[in-house]
Amino acid sequence: MRRMLKYLVAKTYRPLLVKYLAGTRSYSYQNIQLEVPPEVFHPGFFFSTKLLLQVLSHLPLRGKTVLELGAGAGLLSIYAAKNDAHVTATDINPIAINTIRKNSFQNKVELAIIESNLFNAIPKRRFDIILLNPPYYKKQPLTWKEYAWYCGANGEFFQQLFAGLDRYMHRHSEVLMVLCDGCDLEMIHEAARVHHFNLTCIQKRRNLVEQNFIFRISKTDEESC
Repeated sequence: MRRMLKYLVAKTYRPLLVKYLAGTRSYSYQNIQLEVPPEVFHPGFFFSTKLLLQVLSHLPLRGKTVLELGAGAGLLSIYAAKNDAHVTATDINPIAINTIRKNSFQNKVELAIIESNLFNAIPKRRFDIILLNPPYYKKQPLTWKEYAWYCGANGEFFQQLFAGLDRYMHRHSEVLMVLCDGCDLEMIHEAARVHHFNLTCIQKRRNLVEQNFIFRISKTDEESC
C-alpha cells in the first residue's frame, strides 16, 4: 500500500509541486512571513522542517545561542529569534543567504547570517542549540538548489559535519537533526560513530510516503534508533 502511495505521489502531486515552486512563493507560519525563491528549500511543503520546528518549540529559547546549519529561507532561525534566542543562520547557497537577510528584515528580527560550507566560515564558538535539516540523498549537487537535497556521492556532507561539530558544542549543547527513512541511515550512523558521536532518536513521525526522525547528536553513550 505504501509503495502504491509513493507511486501516486510521484505521478500526480510531485509534478504539480515542482511546477508551483518554479517561482518565488510566499509562506507564513504563525506570525512569521517568508518569501521563498525557487532556488531555496521551501519549508512549507516538506514535513521535515515542520517536525524539527515542533521539537524546537518545546525548548527554552530565551537567551540561548542557536546555530542553524543550512537555514534555507530562515524559518527555524527566525522562529528562535522571535523567542529571544541569539541566532546564527548559515547556508552554502548565496541565494538562501540573501533570502534569509530579506526575511529577517521583514520579520523584524536580528540574525547573524553567514555564507558557509558547513563550518568553514563560522568563527569558532560553543552554541547552546544546533539545528540541522540536512541534505541526505547521495548524489553530487550540481546547482545551488541541489545543495539542499544532496549530500555528495559518498555522503561527504556528513563526514565533514561530524569532523567539525565538536568545536561548536559544549557539554550541555542540544544538537538536533531531522532525517527520513529514504536516506542512508546506516551510512550516517557510521559517519557519526567514526567521530565518536551517537545519534539518539527522540521522535518519529510517519506521513503518507515516508517516516521522519528527529535525532539528538551527542558525545555520550546514549542508545540510538
